[in-house]
Amino acid sequence: MNKSLRVKLSATLMATVLVTMIISIVVNNFFLVDYYISGKQKALIGAYNKINQMYNTFGVSEQARDGIDGKNDIYQWFNSEDIFSLSDFLDMELSMEQLSQNNNMGILLYRIENKRIINQQAVYDMQVLFSSSGSNASSEDVESFAIYRDYIQSEDRTEVSSETDRYALQKVYVKRMDSYYIYLIGTIDNGDRIMLRASVESIEESAQISNQFFIYVTMCVCGISFLAMLFISKRFTEKILALAKIAQKMSHLDFAQKYPVETEDEIGVLGESINTLSETLEKTLGELKSANVQLKRELEQKVQIDEMRKEFLSNVSHELKTPIALIQGYAEGLQENINDDAESRDFYCEVIMDEAAKMNGLVKKLLDLNQIEFGTETLTMEHFDIVSTIDNILSNAEILFRQKEATLKFDADAPVYVWGDVYLIEEAFTNYMSNALNHVDGERLIEVNVAKEGDTARISVFNTGVPIPEEDIEQIWVKFYKVDKARTREYGGSGVGLSIVKATMERHGQSYGVKNRENGVEFWFTLDASNEVPELPENVESDAGEKS
Repeated sequence: MNKSLRVKLSATLMATVLVTMIISIVVNNFFLVDYYISGKQKALIGAYNKINQMYNTFGVSEQARDGIDGKNDIYQWFNSEDIFSLSDFLDMELSMEQLSQNNNMGILLYRIENKRIINQQAVYDMQVLFSSSGSNASSEDVESFAIYRDYIQSEDRTEVSSETDRYALQKVYVKRMDSYYIYLIGTIDNGDRIMLRASVESIEESAQISNQFFIYVTMCVCGISFLAMLFISKRFTEKILALAKIAQKMSHLDFAQKYPVETEDEIGVLGESINTLSETLEKTLGELKSANVQLKRELEQKVQIDEMRKEFLSNVSHELKTPIALIQGYAEGLQENINDDAESRDFYCEVIMDEAAKMNGLVKKLLDLNQIEFGTETLTMEHFDIVSTIDNILSNAEILFRQKEATLKFDADAPVYVWGDVYLIEEAFTNYMSNALNHVDGERLIEVNVAKEGDTARISVFNTGVPIPEEDIEQIWVKFYKVDKARTREYGGSGVGLSIVKATMERHGQSYGVKNRENGVEFWFTLDASNEVPELPENVESDAGEKS
């Protein structure tokens, strides 16, 4: 249900003041006095339990204290009997005095014995064991102690709690003091009597102090209520300012910030409307930006294609210049019959055919590289065994290893399934293998390794020979770059093979590289070996299939 800000603000103010008044009234009139009386009762019961515990600790049992004649005899008895020392008794007295002072209560311990009948009435001899009153009366004259006399002479006694078999709590009016006291009358475990009392007047004084405290509390609550209203008003103001700030940012085409709608009042409705407007404008602006980015990308791609086409034509013309010149030269030699013998003519023809084959291979590689770089063909992602694929390639190239007098080491037996375009992966590995065959030297060892690490398979080809100069390592992946041009010309290299590996791995979103070792060079690339179809780089589509 919608509510105006004015209603909410007024209701909050009234509720705050009302709660403050209720708290003050309830605390002062209903709980305070009862709380203090209850606390004083608990203090008396606690003192009774502590004194009883002291007697039990020092061993003053009913049998042990028989024969004690007053406090004076107690001193002698403590020294004669090996139960506890006089110092222990004095410590007990000191503890009871501290108990009396700390709890603001009177303590009287006495004993009733030697029952006599006088004038047909029972008379008891009563001996005082301890008193906190400070009286100098004889220990045998219990009635001389005010705490006992005031209780006996009082006629106004009211039970303030339920009586137990060990003690009773009573509210007693002491006429002499014109004041009420709370008495605890009881018997400790050894049969001695105990009488504890606390002044009700002190409770009233405490209540008065507490009433003053609650006045301060009420004032503080009112102050807090006032501050709370200021805070609440500020919150409403902050909401309005927040909406204004969002609108200002929207005017500058910044739609990132949204208003958090937490209420259903007018501000909440306004905030929701601004959020809807912001989302609509942001969506429209996003569509315009996307169209602009797409257009810009297409323009950049067109420029890039033009530059690559120019570079391609320049490189092709440069690479084809030499074999065309050779073909032309040897063809003219044949035409002019420079050498009439059959052996020379056969040599001329072999040169022409060899150079033509090199030109054909170069053109094929360039076309493949062009298709990979421009993404004219969709990747066919398959789940295949890379170990079996490499083994087939190496088996077919066995004659090449014999021609190069190279030793092949490939010990992988367990299948390793990877994701990739089988044709492109085969071509990338073939380029690594061909590069190793063309540069193997020294021990003439070529080592192929397939290692699976988690969800990644690492394929490496190592050949012994001369390491690649450090300044050329980054350049070997560039089209037509040749470290040793004379040797490259010797075996018919085009400088395109490693560029095909680079383009293939980037198309698959995988890593590749080269590392000089102590006795040779290692080329490597990685493939996804997980069980799920991998995510390809942006702008790369695939037809996912699975091959067992």
